[in-house]
Order: sequence, then structure tokens, then C-alpha cells
Amino acid sequence: MRNITHLLAVLATSLAAVAAHAEAYEGVHQGANLRERDAVAAEAVSTAHAPNQNVTRGSRGADPFTSTASAQSVYEDAVLTAHAPDQNVSSGSRVNSVVVSTMPAAKAQASIAPATRF
Repeated sequence: MRNITHLLAVLATSLAAVAAHAEAYEGVHQGANLRERDAVAAEAVSTAHAPNQNVTRGSRGADPFTSTASAQSVYEDAVLTAHAPDQNVSSGSRVNSVVVSTMPAAKAQASIAPATRF
């Protein structure tokens, strides 16, 4: 029995050796999108001479800001918000407080909530 096991191991090893074969060497394959050496060198030189290339973003101050809203609309919105009667009120601001009508979502939520207090 032991001889059969050794014989099978030797046969399996020899079959694996016969089945394995190396590929033929075909040299270095050329990529599809390669650039010329001179073009890469020129880009490297221009990148190396670029100003502030090693400066992290924001280290020299904030980036320029371009507003998407007009100054007048921002001002009008600020005035309306400042004059709103409920600007600092929420349903939990005071015990048994009622939220003014300009906050419909909070008022609707307060009417759904149970009336029990601690």
C-alpha cells in the first residue's frame, strides 16, 4: 500500500512538471498611449519651474470667493430674519411655550406630541 502511495505521488509530480511550461519571451510591450521622451521631459521641466508648486492650498490665505447671491437679497433676508418674532424660539424654549405661527413645522409637531410634562 505504501509503495502505491509513493508511486502515485511520483506520477503526480512528474505530470505537473510535464504540464508546466514557460512562456516565450517577447520583449517589452509598448503601451498604447505612450508619449515621446522629449514631451515628458519638457512637461517635467515646466512643472518644476511652476510658481508655488510646493505650497498647500489655503496656506497663503483663503481662496477668492465669488458670491452667487446679490448683496441686496442677502441684506433683505438678514433684515427679515432679524425682525422675525420667533428667531430664537423653539418649542422647548420655555415650559408650556407656544411657538409662533411663523414656524409651522414646529407648531404642527407640538400639537402631535403628548401634553404630559415632567
